[in-house]
Amino acid sequence: MILPPAFVLGVHLLMPVADDVPTLNVEPVCQGIAQQGGVSFHDAAVGDEKKNCIDSEQAVRDQLVKEWPTFSAPDRVACTSESRTGGEASYTELLTCLEMARDVRAMNNDQKGSETQIPPIQGASRSKQPAAVTPVAQ
Repeated sequence: MILPPAFVLGVHLLMPVADDVPTLNVEPVCQGIAQQGGVSFHDAAVGDEKKNCIDSEQAVRDQLVKEWPTFSAPDRVACTSESRTGGEASYTELLTCLEMARDVRAMNNDQKGSETQIPPIQGASRSKQPAAVTPVAQ
């Protein structure tokens, strides 16, 4: 039967692969950042600002290459999809998303761990007898 192999192939094509740092086109976002600081589109400083932005994005990508394996696969997939949404992609945005996801997960794990290690309140007894309940008159 040909349907199951075709189905499996289709699933692989639909699921984004997050094994490697994605290649993003940072030109549009850097062009926009450069133009925000320039007086006009023909301002000479716009080209310098754009180059500085692209260089900065490349440095962030280099950092991502080093740290990529430390981020969870679901976070890599989600953050990569998010960074490509909206048309202007940025390695800085991708790295920020990954770091926030990692930090929130670590914070949640710390809270779960500390909840189980809360010391008892001083003076509280741990008797197995339930406390007596006094009925309230109405």
